[in-house]
Amino acid sequence: MIILKSLFSRVRVLRTKNMATFSTKPKEELISLDSQKINYLKIGNGPNNVLCFPGALGTIWSDFKPQIEGLDGQKFTVLVWEPPGHGFSRPPERLLTSKFYEEDADTAHDLIKALNFHPFSLLGWSDGGISGMIYAAKYPKFIEKLVIWGSNSYVHSKDIENYEKIRNIKNWSEKAAAPLKELYGAEKLQEIQNSWCDAMLEINRKGGDICDTLLKNIECPTLILHGDKDPLVGAEHYENLVTKIKGAKLHRFPDGKHNIHLRYAKEFNDIVTKFLLNEGK
Repeated sequence: MIILKSLFSRVRVLRTKNMATFSTKPKEELISLDSQKINYLKIGNGPNNVLCFPGALGTIWSDFKPQIEGLDGQKFTVLVWEPPGHGFSRPPERLLTSKFYEEDADTAHDLIKALNFHPFSLLGWSDGGISGMIYAAKYPKFIEKLVIWGSNSYVHSKDIENYEKIRNIKNWSEKAAAPLKELYGAEKLQEIQNSWCDAMLEINRKGGDICDTLLKNIECPTLILHGDKDPLVGAEHYENLVTKIKGAKLHRFPDGKHNIHLRYAKEFNDIVTKFLLNEGK
């Protein structure tokens, strides 16, 4: 967990990297929070701040390219980041423990304070959605709305079975594995994946609660999206979230899997935009 003793003295932009994806060349930047560097991309100049929170091992472009390119920059200012140990938020390297969800939520809080990026709404995918729920429960005054998908608030034995199927990166599709192998290296990627699976086992041994007891503390309007064919997160998880998060709304993608924001990018962006801007009521 990163604690900022003196925010302004510890925050400094380290470098920028030009990206060739856009003709306007959006820039990633590195900011130092205490001893940890954080890589992020800030785009758009709209009045509505949105923080995109990636999944396990995810990076800015691997996890949110369709949102970077598709969300209206006149309506939104979008901040996409890489938590410690992800992408270019290294070194140091990071092995995950059962505390990493809360650690990432707290680091995100340090980041948005450092960048004066609040109030904001949070889009969280998979592990990012879990940390997003923790964030919304711990820091309700900073967050306006919460959108999560592919996320769960507890781990049970069936989940562990699913996680063990993807422990060995040789079992991943080449499309999913190739860019991460290039970024982390195959050996390091496997090491991090092992630590993630071990963290899930530890959480399960301790009773399985990731953030389930915190759900009652989420006050902001919440939208839960779910792919009905998600191989990692079953229907019982979104049903639990809808039941326990006050006033939560649900939208299902009948043929969607875990990456609905990538596979159904336009539909996803339209749904999220309407929710964030209170349209279509």
